[in-house]
Amino acid sequence: MKILLLGSGGREHALAWKMAQSEHCTKLFIAPGNAGTKQCGTNVGLDINDFPSVESFCKQEQIDLMVVGPEEPLVLGIQDHFKEQTNIKVVGPNAEAAQLEGSKAYAKEFMSRHNIPTAGYREFNASSLQEGLDFIATIDGPIVLKADGIAAGKGVVIVEDSSTAQAEFTAMLQGKFGTASEKIIIEEFLDGIEFSVFAITDGKDYKLLPVAKDYKRIGEGDKGLNTGGMGAISPVPFVDDTLMQKVIDRVVAPTIAGIHKENLDYKGFVFFGLIRVGDDPFVIEYNCRMGDPETEVVIPRLKSDLVPVLDSLFDGSLSTQQIDFHPEFATTVMMVSGGYPEAYEKGKIISDTSKIEGTLPFFAGAQENETGEIVTSGGRVLALTSLASTMEQALASSYKNAELVQFDKKHYRKDIGFDLK
Repeated sequence: MKILLLGSGGREHALAWKMAQSEHCTKLFIAPGNAGTKQCGTNVGLDINDFPSVESFCKQEQIDLMVVGPEEPLVLGIQDHFKEQTNIKVVGPNAEAAQLEGSKAYAKEFMSRHNIPTAGYREFNASSLQEGLDFIATIDGPIVLKADGIAAGKGVVIVEDSSTAQAEFTAMLQGKFGTASEKIIIEEFLDGIEFSVFAITDGKDYKLLPVAKDYKRIGEGDKGLNTGGMGAISPVPFVDDTLMQKVIDRVVAPTIAGIHKENLDYKGFVFFGLIRVGDDPFVIEYNCRMGDPETEVVIPRLKSDLVPVLDSLFDGSLSTQQIDFHPEFATTVMMVSGGYPEAYEKGKIISDTSKIEGTLPFFAGAQENETGEIVTSGGRVLALTSLASTMEQALASSYKNAELVQFDKKHYRKDIGFDLK
């Protein structure tokens, strides 16, 4: 089977690493890929949002299966395009179903229709700015502001006082996150601890993947600005059988049933961003693809061959697939460029990766330059994933290797898993 994987981050490197191991994968292309994915297959310089160009490449190389890593092509309708133009199997929902991630309001309305637990909310746009400001003034306690659209994981702001929230609300509606914040969700603050559940579905049946927890803030103790993710842990110690059964009964099963009932064209991954409040799970958000950096801990724990599972989405055989996990803990520490998530420099030479031992290096913002050196090309540069019998042992390995790898102004959080010990 010839496979095309779209994307260029650590998530895609982890997926490429896994799929390249499959006896069912005869050729793997990654578009555009990065310095790590080229070790798993062939990188292709495609604009993944230019669907006709992607289609032309797929026809030229006789691609059988396309796996869409990031959310943007899905929200823009890549699955719809290929369904109309080709017989290529696309792992990912169509544009309407991808609105579960592409629009917070769409997701909230879906959850309301299917009685899925989530925080209370109201939505506002530029025409209702004053109404929103007045509403914020009535809120006592932390205030959650969410850009309706996709904002690279940074469109959620939590502030403690109403005056700061009003200023932030105004800035968001005035374009702080571009078109993503043309509509704003003001959400009830839920006090709890977050975790992530992943499923793969054909729109009717589903299979669960390992549970994970990621760390979004740039600074230790979950302080500072939101990022795309600074590290992750799997499994999550506090997600016991009782809590997981509640997640299945109240969130996962009703979501998949809702997708089926509403006849949404969904063949791919579902990411459930959850929070445990007391002993109960609530949905913070849906993503219509795998998370990053959670993929870097979930996929290494997957013992089963991923390719047949993906292929089963298209012939109705998903329910017959057996998915097994490694019991070990997986931890990933994300090394990032100095200044991230604000302004940062690119082109910094990454050295000493050959010294990495006992850890899987998944490259994200890293490319080869003209002379063959690996250099930084993004904010999040390298995810270092380790597996061990305990979380502490796995983290020790990831941190040992983070000390070895060098690039100018490197930064990483030194407290991943701090709230789980």
